[in-house]
Amino acid sequence: MMQGSQKKIAVVSDLMEKIEHAISNLEQARPFNKERYRGQVLELAQRVLKQHDGVEHLFKLAPRLDKAGVFGNTDWDHPDKLIPSLVRNTLEQGDQQLTVIELLSQLRILAITKGEHTRTGFTQEQARHFLTQVLALNLSIAFGAADEAMRTRLGPLFRPVLEVQQLLLKNIGYEDTLGSLIDEIWRIMSQRPIQVTHVKAMVAQIAIAINQSDGGIGESGLGADRLVSGLFNPTKGSLDDPGLTAYQTRLATLDDSALQQEAYGFARAMWDIGLVSDYHAVFLRWVLDNDQARLIPDALGLSSTGLDALRSYQDLVHHLIREAVHPLTAQCIYGLAMLLENGCLYSTPIAPALWRQIDLNLSQENQTLLEQAFGDDLPARIHLLAGTLSVLGQPLGVGQGNNPTCQSARAISLWAYNDPDYLLHIIAQATEFNSILMHFEGRPLASNELPQSLHADTLLETDPVSMVLVPHLDRIYAEMGRLCADREGDPHRWINPEFHGWWVGREFMLAVDVKTGQLSGYQEFIEKFYRSYHPLYNGNHPIIHPQPAGLATTDSLANFVGWHAITLIRVALDQTNVMRVYFFNPNNDSGQNWGNGVHVSTQGHGERYGESSLPFDQMASRLYIFHDDPAGRPPPPALPSEEISEVHKMAVESWAKDRIPSQP
Repeated sequence: MMQGSQKKIAVVSDLMEKIEHAISNLEQARPFNKERYRGQVLELAQRVLKQHDGVEHLFKLAPRLDKAGVFGNTDWDHPDKLIPSLVRNTLEQGDQQLTVIELLSQLRILAITKGEHTRTGFTQEQARHFLTQVLALNLSIAFGAADEAMRTRLGPLFRPVLEVQQLLLKNIGYEDTLGSLIDEIWRIMSQRPIQVTHVKAMVAQIAIAINQSDGGIGESGLGADRLVSGLFNPTKGSLDDPGLTAYQTRLATLDDSALQQEAYGFARAMWDIGLVSDYHAVFLRWVLDNDQARLIPDALGLSSTGLDALRSYQDLVHHLIREAVHPLTAQCIYGLAMLLENGCLYSTPIAPALWRQIDLNLSQENQTLLEQAFGDDLPARIHLLAGTLSVLGQPLGVGQGNNPTCQSARAISLWAYNDPDYLLHIIAQATEFNSILMHFEGRPLASNELPQSLHADTLLETDPVSMVLVPHLDRIYAEMGRLCADREGDPHRWINPEFHGWWVGREFMLAVDVKTGQLSGYQEFIEKFYRSYHPLYNGNHPIIHPQPAGLATTDSLANFVGWHAITLIRVALDQTNVMRVYFFNPNNDSGQNWGNGVHVSTQGHGERYGESSLPFDQMASRLYIFHDDPAGRPPPPALPSEEISEVHKMAVESWAKDRIPSQP
């Protein structure tokens, strides 16, 4: 027995010596020659992982592996862009090399959370947040409850996968993980995003964790019961999570009072958390098929406004439910309820446009695209119709996904919010003809005649409407940029009004010089923003049409990250009499720390679902572009000079610190 142990130790020792040597070669290799040595390192790392304590050995080497370039030329080379929800997909593929890279990456990120390694642009806070979500989405693996398919595909690597998840759990903490996860879900859902697949997956993992821990997860479970019950047993009739078929059979045995309570239960759960149970879809379809349509308003939780809209367009709403609402598309029920509540149907063209949408014929390209993203259990047109209801009902829930397409995502949100008729028009164009026709200063631009987008032809984690529209919109947006590339100044001056609509202000303010990137006329820029948008200095004029604007985004250390498209929605006093700018951010998660005390809020300061907000001065300090249309405004009162000086200071201490023009 002792001899066997000594032999194993000798094997590990020999492997460690070999991998140390291989890492040294990788460290010393020139960039163009690193690929030659990277494969050897990964092959040895795979062998080490399979040994006793191999995970611990590689954890100690993780910072060195990262610095040596083991992640070079892979998606893992940019930890700030990694997506927690894709980790499980990687592991389930069973590809040995990809699994090794994934595990090494997780060990590297764990080293960052412990302060044992650093990565530019990826803080300890970001690293911990990433691993918390990875753990949450893979709790079943950490508990040893992975399915047999994963075990089979991973083979000998399954044990190291389990050990890495358990190492993360040990360092991040089980209760901390669940507690952080639950808080995170509530924070995300307070923004009411359209894409909630990853959130539902996290709730499912919480349900597994509760089951694995015999129903008790301590204080970390506060709020978990509402999330789990909202998805899996929101009503008395679904209390035991019987399964969809059994639940449908059960509905036929309920009396009128019990059915009424079911309707109330579904509405209460949906409005509480913003997630929709699959049972809710079964219920709505059943009541339509069984002459119980009177229960629909209560099942949707409609106010008098929504009820009036439903009664006015009852036939249309019933058709939308029959066509779009299925267990696989249940989330669109929330979008439908919001569509009725926001009065969108009272705009004359919307109802006929939705009737057209129901009968749209998808081009083969769009059908293939949607089937690749959402599967073929339902026709692709149903996914698109369900997505359309969600976008119209939740204009501020549109997100760009993991794609550099903030301009197009913002445009879809703006049209859904301000011009839904136009949005339905271009959805019909793109769906049937696989092209969109727009104009730039009178010149027609057909998307199918333009070069392919560099970014948007393969979209990740977006809704069906964005999936269909964004590739076309990005091509048109890029073409508009080319058409005014030789003009002086920033091209957004001309692009934004042509791309978004007539209601974009024609006066354009820019904080930087386009050629040099240095601040230019910045004092005037700040003053103009106050005179344009601050109610105390613009004659108390509200924002009538939401306006596109540009942010200079910063990280939690106030370092410049990049330019980003947002929408200014409104300016108002919050409950503590702080003047705040409420805006839409298409980046999927608007609650961010931008450094130097600038924390974007998504709830608690008067925000409506989907809005972000900042105090006026903080927002001004991060803007670099805005539009205005000041016709007919009275002379402004004196501006708050001290506050404007503070805005200037906040800018030059963050994104603009390297953009101060040198004095002659």
